[in-house]
Amino acid sequence: MTDDVHTQLSDPLVGRVLDGRYRVGARVAKGGMATVYEALDMRLDRIVALKIMHLGLGDDAEFGRRFVAEARAAAKLSHPNVVAVFDQGDDNGTLFLAMEYVPGRTLRDVVRQQAPLPPARALDLLSPVLSALSAAHDAGIVHRDIKPENVLIADDGTVKVADFGLARAVTTTGQTATQGLLMGTVSYLAPELVTDGRADARSDVYSAGIMLYELLTGIKPHSGDSPIQVAYAHVHADVPPPSEIQPGIPPYVDALVQRATARDRDIRPADARVLSRQVRRVRSALDEGLPDDPELTGDLTIPIQQMRQDNEYDDGYSRDYGSEPPRNDTIVVPFEGRPFADMPPEQRPRTTNSAAHQMPRPAPPRSRSHGLIAVITVLALALGVGSAAWYYGIHRYTSTPMLLNKTAAAATTEAGKSGLGTKLLAPDFSEDVPAGQVMRTDPGPGDRIRKKGQVGLVVSKGPERYNVPQLAGLDVDAATRALESVQLVVGKQTGVYSDAFPTGRVILFSPKFDTSQKPGTAVDLWVSLGRKPIPVPNLTGKPVRDATKALRKAGFTVERTDQFDPTVPLGVVISQTPNSGTLFGKDKVKLVVSKGPPMVEVPNVRSKKLADAQKILTDAGFKVKVELAPFHLGLNLVAGQNPGAGKLAQPGSTVIVTIV
Repeated sequence: MTDDVHTQLSDPLVGRVLDGRYRVGARVAKGGMATVYEALDMRLDRIVALKIMHLGLGDDAEFGRRFVAEARAAAKLSHPNVVAVFDQGDDNGTLFLAMEYVPGRTLRDVVRQQAPLPPARALDLLSPVLSALSAAHDAGIVHRDIKPENVLIADDGTVKVADFGLARAVTTTGQTATQGLLMGTVSYLAPELVTDGRADARSDVYSAGIMLYELLTGIKPHSGDSPIQVAYAHVHADVPPPSEIQPGIPPYVDALVQRATARDRDIRPADARVLSRQVRRVRSALDEGLPDDPELTGDLTIPIQQMRQDNEYDDGYSRDYGSEPPRNDTIVVPFEGRPFADMPPEQRPRTTNSAAHQMPRPAPPRSRSHGLIAVITVLALALGVGSAAWYYGIHRYTSTPMLLNKTAAAATTEAGKSGLGTKLLAPDFSEDVPAGQVMRTDPGPGDRIRKKGQVGLVVSKGPERYNVPQLAGLDVDAATRALESVQLVVGKQTGVYSDAFPTGRVILFSPKFDTSQKPGTAVDLWVSLGRKPIPVPNLTGKPVRDATKALRKAGFTVERTDQFDPTVPLGVVISQTPNSGTLFGKDKVKLVVSKGPPMVEVPNVRSKKLADAQKILTDAGFKVKVELAPFHLGLNLVAGQNPGAGKLAQPGSTVIVTIV
């Protein structure tokens, strides 16, 4: 049994019915504040996503208020790119939201599997996110937690923004974070949320710009040894142009990213709607195949250049903290006052060009006699500063050796030759690097690392493959969930009639059961339409033999009943049940077949004269055939008859009389 199955079985919420309405199913995702489950709305018979606050948080009145506020804020938004919120409830202290269930994947999956993306593709993914944020900003709502994990991509390609759990209604003066705490995901955090905790629409614009940078390059713009260093970088370092990582990116795309991620919020687009217009202009330039558009680039860049001209100093913050920060980088940061001022020096984020390392400008010499002394002083100061820079900069660092495509043990040995240690990071899948070999290091090969530091090793698990589960007999919803649990998706669905499978059940599927497939592979389903309806032909008046043959050929069984009928000839169908509409294969059709008119008693004509006997039999409905006895005497008297007197015979049949 897998760990996930153990988790589901041990989760006390799975199987529970909340508010008498929502039956909790499999767990979908878990966040810092709540867990999301797939659930059945038993009242409306539909699948929903149920977001349930973690146990214990519901006891905190402030958390409870914020959780309820999420429902009210999100309920204001009715937009095709926003995950709809249906309901909010409290089941004996268990707070929950019922939301639209969006089967598919997240933008994080796209970044992990496909980034870096072409600029056009990146902007196409960002546009619906901005459309959702535009609706939120129009309603006075700031999301505050825009990141790839909160962008869902449905199986049909629809992009939806989820989790307005940190969203707050914006007043004209802005909204300050509660009790001096800042909540958010640090890699996408706007600088103002670090420095003073104030968020507005421009904060979401900044996060969207960071997300665009990551789509274009496959990495985040700021990294560090700890979340606090990443937060510091957002405040003190500009986001670099994506073309530094991907040289083919046009200048106007660089300018768009840097405009959206300007540290000064007044430089950024005022809200998501303004950024959307800029994205459309950039997208049009890409469609035209322009390697550069000086006018567009200038329009996006001029405010940034003006800001940099107004700031005559450079805070000199270095972004060189490693190749990529840990993925689990949610942070709670105090922002009252100066956020880093009271930290001990050894705990402060590193800088490479701080005031302590800047060479002071020497005062002009007062006379020629002081010139030599001034020069010596300057040289001494330069030597001291240079020595300090060498010691605290170059001397303390070395380069990360090439450890890729080695086993973890071999990589550890190789790192040890450079005086470095290693640590195993979470393994990952790779299409190119065999299982058991190092596919990525942190820092990357050739990047700077402290001497005696540790290199993070990401070991390949080999190609990401999943076996197709057994789907035959499942309904489509259950089959969809079974495929999603192994990163596969439902492909083409074909309806076929089946006598063996109830309506809506999977009959066949392709690829076959237990075959290994790449994530995202579409599995085609053949789904039962139930038993095939067959039109019933009306065969009344037909000979029973022909009627029976036709019904059996159509797939029916035939039940026959015979009865006399004075109006219907013998062997002809008198009636049929049913005689129209549709039935299913092997269903029964009843036929009533004529036995002709009822039988009558043959009169006794023995010893009668032939003429009298013929009249009597004819009046009784029979035909008469006359035969002469071997010893015929010419008396014309009836000596015998067949059928005999008193026998039952079919009216219209022949009675033979023998005369002497």
